[in-house]
Amino acid sequence: MARQARAIQTRESILLAAAAVFDERGYTTATITEIIARAGVTKGALYFHFSSKEELAHGVIAAQLDLGPLPAQRTRLQELSDQGLLFAYLLQNDPLTRASVGLAMDQWNEGVESDNPFHGTPFQSWADRLTEVLIEARDRGELLPHVDPAETAELLAGSFTGIQWTSQVLCERKDLTRRAIVMFRHLLPSIAMPQILPTLDLAPDRAERLLASRDAVLEGQVTPVEEESGGISEADALPEAGVFAEGKEARRDGKSGAAPEGEDSSA
Repeated sequence: MARQARAIQTRESILLAAAAVFDERGYTTATITEIIARAGVTKGALYFHFSSKEELAHGVIAAQLDLGPLPAQRTRLQELSDQGLLFAYLLQNDPLTRASVGLAMDQWNEGVESDNPFHGTPFQSWADRLTEVLIEARDRGELLPHVDPAETAELLAGSFTGIQWTSQVLCERKDLTRRAIVMFRHLLPSIAMPQILPTLDLAPDRAERLLASRDAVLEGQVTPVEEESGGISEADALPEAGVFAEGKEARRDGKSGAAPEGEDSSA
């Protein structure tokens, strides 16, 4: 067991080092030698876990997409919103996520002859995941009749791509959570059944609370909530449950949803 734990730790160290190097230098100019030096491992250790730079990049992308055992939610649209808010939070705080996005964005910074094989891969993976969630939301009666899950997923992924890039250019993604919330406030009313909107939690600290719940599950402190079958009932659509209600942002602590310091609550 000790040997297995060391192997897992070594693999994580390599992935974090690769993510940092990819994030700083891009896929094409990053080298295995630099990643080995950053990780503080031997060449043999790296090649035991990853056979090439391309496989390393795949590992970075896969790690970014694995969010762990998040709590089940009453609606699929809450889960969809949670994925966007988590992605925003991780782009601000997690080098694996930033590197994964960087692998997709390299094509905008490098020539057409670039050897980066990952152009668009993370974004397409996210769009595919959103499509699955939206299909389930449609089947549960959460979507308006005209909504096409695949088209909507592409719109959401594209919109998020635009706001994260704008946020990166303007302020190194410091306001990305606020921008993601604004995006959902504008887009969700065009796809969701009206009774769903008041239940959605888009509070600025939503991602941090979800990650805290996940970590508690991983540490064995609590067990995931059993998911309720079927769609949400009208009785569940309490006006105070989410940020779409009566112009108020409800918070778990019972206080009004004023934006935290540094975030513009007027957006």
